[in-house]
Amino acid sequence: MNTKFKVKTVRTVTAPSNPNVTTYYAWTEFQDLPEGISLEVNPRKPKMNTSVAKQLISAVKSPDNGFELNNRGIVITANSFKFHTNDSMAELDLGDDPKKFGILDGGHTYQAIIDNRKYLSRDTKKYVKLEILVGEDLDVSALADARNTSAQVSDIALFELDDKFGFIKEAIKQEVYANDVAYKDNDNKRIPVIELLKLMFAFNIKRYPDDSSAPVSAYSGKASVFKDYKNSFDSNPNIYEQLALQLPKLVELYEKIETELPKKYQEFKNEEGRTGRFGSLRGVESNGTFSTLYTQQTLSHEISIGFILPIFGAFRALLKEKDGILKWNFDPIEIWEKAGLRLVQNTFDTDTNPQQVGKSKTLWQSNYRIVDSVQKDLLLAYYMEQQNK
Repeated sequence: MNTKFKVKTVRTVTAPSNPNVTTYYAWTEFQDLPEGISLEVNPRKPKMNTSVAKQLISAVKSPDNGFELNNRGIVITANSFKFHTNDSMAELDLGDDPKKFGILDGGHTYQAIIDNRKYLSRDTKKYVKLEILVGEDLDVSALADARNTSAQVSDIALFELDDKFGFIKEAIKQEVYANDVAYKDNDNKRIPVIELLKLMFAFNIKRYPDDSSAPVSAYSGKASVFKDYKNSFDSNPNIYEQLALQLPKLVELYEKIETELPKKYQEFKNEEGRTGRFGSLRGVESNGTFSTLYTQQTLSHEISIGFILPIFGAFRALLKEKDGILKWNFDPIEIWEKAGLRLVQNTFDTDTNPQQVGKSKTLWQSNYRIVDSVQKDLLLAYYMEQQNK
């Protein structure tokens, strides 16, 4: 197999112990990564239904920058590699032996990118690092064995070593998903702890107390979410320790929105006399069997979090701190029943590209104002009722 593709930059290194082996480090955009590279060299065939693979797929679909920094990349053994500086095109020769040349390590990364890059908007630029080894003296078998026994340890996993997720575990210990949360890199569990951190970040009223700003990073910046959690840990009071107590309600609200969003979408379309099939929207899948992440409720559609989070985050308008304790002015589920249709309409009237929606500060702010408006109407009605007694 011989393929050409565009690369951003290339670095060349000769092995000090063996000058006959050259390693090329190349960074290429997701959309330029060539299809059809053999995976037969890799002793671990990609299994894309595991919790780790699902996290990887989520990272590919996410608009977060820095994928090439957080991911080890793809290791390829090749017959030859050439880089043409005049047009930034690389030429990769994989020879005729798929058991010798191909993807040695990073098969899951490769498969996740190939299968899911179509979900990225055209203006999203994400890169993956390729490590391409060329040389007649390559011991492919030994390399494969060595590369596939290594493992990265993330900042989140290191945080778990210090037992800094204890109050989260305590807060959700009675929930059905309590034992399904992965706090370590090698936990074969379906809910990465970062998903819980994102829910709390979206309700961080200490950092986002009103509609003047918005917790957009809950969608666009996983690293920013963890950094905020980490930086808040030694604060007194720690906002996340307060928010953790609200996790059961936050999960309930998130899944309520996720479950009912398709129906609300159709309702506002029907009210306006407009046609539109929810399942045909970008970022929405209708063919398959889907369930919610936490409680495994059946879903009619799989919906991009880009549509859900700007609606979900609006309900932080209902959360207030009193005497060091976070309390709800009104039950968010009840307010969802009153404001859900307006929120869904406002969201999809803004844009139907989930990546643009998820990153839109203006939308997050306007959705917040919708919830706050409903809340103020209820408070006014309550005070008027009290005065008339």
